[in-house]
Formats: sequence, C-alpha cells, structure tokens
Amino acid sequence: MLECLMILFRHRVILLATTVNEIKARYKGTVLGLAWMVLYPILFLLLYSVIYLFVFKVRLPAYTPFEYVLLIFAGLVPFLGFAEALGNGVGSVTANSGLVKNTMFPIELIPVKAVLTASLTMIVGIMILLIVLWCRGLFFTTQFLVPVIFLMQIIFTIGLIWILSALNVFMRDLSTMVGVVTLFLMLISPIAYTNEMIPEKLMTLMYANPLYYLITMYREAMIYGLFSRDLFITFALISFLTYCTGFFLFKRLKVVFADYV
Repeated sequence: MLECLMILFRHRVILLATTVNEIKARYKGTVLGLAWMVLYPILFLLLYSVIYLFVFKVRLPAYTPFEYVLLIFAGLVPFLGFAEALGNGVGSVTANSGLVKNTMFPIELIPVKAVLTASLTMIVGIMILLIVLWCRGLFFTTQFLVPVIFLMQIIFTIGLIWILSALNVFMRDLSTMVGVVTLFLMLISPIAYTNEMIPEKLMTLMYANPLYYLITMYREAMIYGLFSRDLFITFALISFLTYCTGFFLFKRLKVVFADYV
C-alpha cells in the first residue's frame, strides 16, 4: 500500500522532466504553439454554446445566456481534461515500447506522464473560468477547494489509465474504443445541463458515472459557492480505490509487457 502512495513522489524529478519534454514536443513546430492550451477549451466552449443556445435553443429562467455559457464551461473543462487523458493514456504503454524494454525506466510513469500532460490544458481552462468569475464579482471561499478537486481527478484518472493501458497491451481494441466511450461519457455527463434538468429516472445512470460527481463538485465550488460533503467523500473513495487497483494491476502485468509490445 505504501509503495502505491509513494511511487509518484519517489520519481517526481524524472516525472516532471519527461512531462515537460512531452509538452514541448507536442507543440513543437505548430504555428500557435502553447497558445493552443488556451484556444482548445475556448473552441470547444464556442461549439457547445452554439449548439445549445442557437440550435437546441436552451434557455434557463435563472440564468442569462452568458451565465449559462459559464455553467457549460465549468463542466466542459474537467471533461476535456479527462477525455484527453483517456485518449492519450490508453495506448501510452504500447506507444512507448522503447521505454518498456528499458529496464532502468519505471514504466509505471508512462501512463502518469500522459495524464499530467493532458491536464495542462484543463489547468489553463480552470484559470480562465475563475478569472471571468472574479471579474463578475463571483468570489467564494469554496473556490479554494478547486485544487483539491483537481488532485482527486488526477488520482482517479491515473488509476483508470493504469488499468486501461495495461489491458490494452493484450487487447488492442481498447484504443479504438476510446472515441466511442468518450462520446458516450460526453452525453451522460452533466456538462450542458444542471441537476434540476435531469429526469429522476435517469439519476441512477448519473450516480454510476464518476464524472457526474466530479463535474458537479467543480460547478458547485466555482459558480455556486457550495460544497457537498457527500459528493466529496464518494468521489474521494472512488479515486483512491481506482488508483490503488490500477497500481497493483499494472505492477502485476508489467513483467510481461516487453513480450507483447
């Protein structure tokens, strides 16, 4: 148990260095460079806003159109961070066969690096949203909990990617299924709708979706100034169990990775 908790701290230097190199390599040669970290969430937000405001013509009596856009953004940013980590992380082990066969490199860090790299865009998006909220006079003490929620998301995502990246070594179909899974999660996650808009019969589906707890916590902390202890405890347990399960599964299977990649 202690090893599962200490592995990231023990290898923090190499993890930071490889993550920074990954980020530089991603934007190297692009015209806009690091500006994509700002443009990426904003472009998605514009797409969502156009669809829900002008195509579906969604109107909430308690919100102005701009406030509704902020509501969407609060759910969209963490989802994009998770979706990008999912897309990059599932195939991370098979895509780094050189590192897998390098006995000196702790291969547990390969999926972790993918998650941290994907999270940078989410950090930028959260900062943009908070700045807009502060400019509108919406400052709540619960906003100080955002880093804690973010850390819980990272822990949950790392555990999940450890599981999926390990299984993908033996079942390459998982990589091709990511797009379908991401689309499904986008539809059943409360990105563009509030809890009040969800039919009671569908709440069971929401409770089975970890992103429901995550997005609701972000939205309540940043926009409403609320904190739900039940949501926090539930997602904390989900995150910790997923992280520990992912670590022990990855550790058990990694000894045969080199034979398959």
